[in-house]
Amino acid sequence: MIDDIKKDAEGRMKKTLESLQANFHKIRTGRAHTSILDAVTVEYYGSQVPLNQVANVNIEDARTLSVVPWEKPMVPKVEKAILTSDLGLNPSTNGNVIRVPMPMLTEETRKGYIKQARGEAEQARVAVRNVRRDANGDIKSLLKEKEITEDEQHQGEDAVQKLTDKYIAEIDKLLEAKEHDLMQV
Repeated sequence: MIDDIKKDAEGRMKKTLESLQANFHKIRTGRAHTSILDAVTVEYYGSQVPLNQVANVNIEDARTLSVVPWEKPMVPKVEKAILTSDLGLNPSTNGNVIRVPMPMLTEETRKGYIKQARGEAEQARVAVRNVRRDANGDIKSLLKEKEITEDEQHQGEDAVQKLTDKYIAEIDKLLEAKEHDLMQV
């Protein structure tokens, strides 16, 4: 029973870590990478679809992305979607190819992105701690129903705490790497 609680807690903590990584990918670093445009959606025959389902997104050079829609009529729609996204990017069209230059980050914007990354990391830490609280609550309810002994309760809580410490250390490591990435010119 305690093993099931531990497995569930670890699965939920792993999902929190994956969510943090996805959120970090949305914070741009001034260098081009295709995941920056993952959040952009385009209207395609009446429904909103992710950009990567209507176009190829490639890295042209260190500071430029190229987007090639699969259908010619989609070029203005894709360009408008990138322009109106909250990413602060200004695409330019050349025939069928949309080029998206990554603007240089100023010191002020870098600090703003670091603040945003720290906020995302703190939310992830809180989520991991909430998983720990839920797991410990489940273990206590097993003790209350006399399905486990107090020793088993302490062992279970220690195991959950070790998981929590492991995932919070992973979050800190990811944050440190993102901060380092943002501060590179």
